[in-house]
Amino acid sequence: MVDAKATLHDQHSHILPSLQPLLEQGALTPLKIGGRTLLPIVQGGMGVGVSAHSLAGTVASCGGIGTIASVDLRHLHTDLAEQTRRVRGEEGKALIEAANQEALRREIRVAKELAQGRGMIAVNVMKALSAYQDYVTTALQEGVDALVVGAGLPLDLPDLAADYPNVALIPILSDARGVKIIMKKWARAKRLPGAIVIEHPGYAGGHLGAASVGDLHDARFDFETVIPETRAVLREFGVEATVPIIAAGGIRSYDDIRRMQSLGAAAAQLGTAFAVTAEGDASPAFKEILAGAREEDMVEFVSVAGLPARAVKTPWLTHYMEKVEKLQARAKEKAQCIKYFDCLAHCGLRDGNGKVGQFCIDHQLTLAYKGEGNKGLFFRGVGDLPFGNQIRSVKDLMSTLLMANVTLSPQT
Repeated sequence: MVDAKATLHDQHSHILPSLQPLLEQGALTPLKIGGRTLLPIVQGGMGVGVSAHSLAGTVASCGGIGTIASVDLRHLHTDLAEQTRRVRGEEGKALIEAANQEALRREIRVAKELAQGRGMIAVNVMKALSAYQDYVTTALQEGVDALVVGAGLPLDLPDLAADYPNVALIPILSDARGVKIIMKKWARAKRLPGAIVIEHPGYAGGHLGAASVGDLHDARFDFETVIPETRAVLREFGVEATVPIIAAGGIRSYDDIRRMQSLGAAAAQLGTAFAVTAEGDASPAFKEILAGAREEDMVEFVSVAGLPARAVKTPWLTHYMEKVEKLQARAKEKAQCIKYFDCLAHCGLRDGNGKVGQFCIDHQLTLAYKGEGNKGLFFRGVGDLPFGNQIRSVKDLMSTLLMANVTLSPQT
């Protein structure tokens, strides 16, 4: 007699078979999303170029959600980078945008091949990007499984994805108030979130969901508060059982994931721990800097996008922080973006906004991706990494996150 539960599991599980026993032994609950059964592990989107096809595809191949960060992927493709190296003006901007859309298409296609039908391939698009809608459209046309949107409330996402009802739409939020706004707006469009990422701004890396640097560590963002509050909002809309919560920020271990599930989250999202894996798309030098950073090396500041951010205190960032007040005092609107790109819809440097950051974020993040330790901006979350300063594989990371006291072979 065929076991009905086993048959159902076989039909819907998208988990690498060799990892399934670890999930069961560790007594973690799998993530149910989009009709699939996945590992309760999500790899966060990290740009520029940090999480592209290699990282996202490998994470998905294990049975998790692998996420491509959409912004400025042309740097990962020699031909596209060369085509846009010396462009200028409006014509140059159009060439850069076309190159980035082409790069995103390429990255999605290769990531899906690497996934081998397991897990999910997601694309992260910042709402703050000037080409936000174009990135969303390209990702949808290329058949991604999920769209993840942060750095602003994606109130229009259901409308943009109206022709793609099977794509999971996942907003990144930091409190239940934002969740309620999204739920009300999306309900009018008759579209539910595929999941909701609750990101703690006090622990995550990159751009953070708080009004100011001073608010990052406010107790109202604590998981013990926000996850139950978010569940209450979902209960109010009658979808508590169908819209999973994904906790993000400072999660580094099996015990962390188990704690998040005990609070009511369905899964956990990690960024930095995945960024430093062997399959991460950034340079080896980038990984060494992130893996070697200590707690005292973290800097919190206001990005050029007007959002609080967290990164490693590199020589460039140290120098920038020393002179930021003078730069802000001299802020002046520019006739055009200094990189002829206009990556952000609102840029403090280009727009002369003296209340926010005064640097070219695309330039600094690109230098980081390439491993320029003295010049780049290296976003990083807080906390020690699972393997310290070692660079290990995605599968090693997945294994140690899935089960307490798992023993891995020594790094060779």
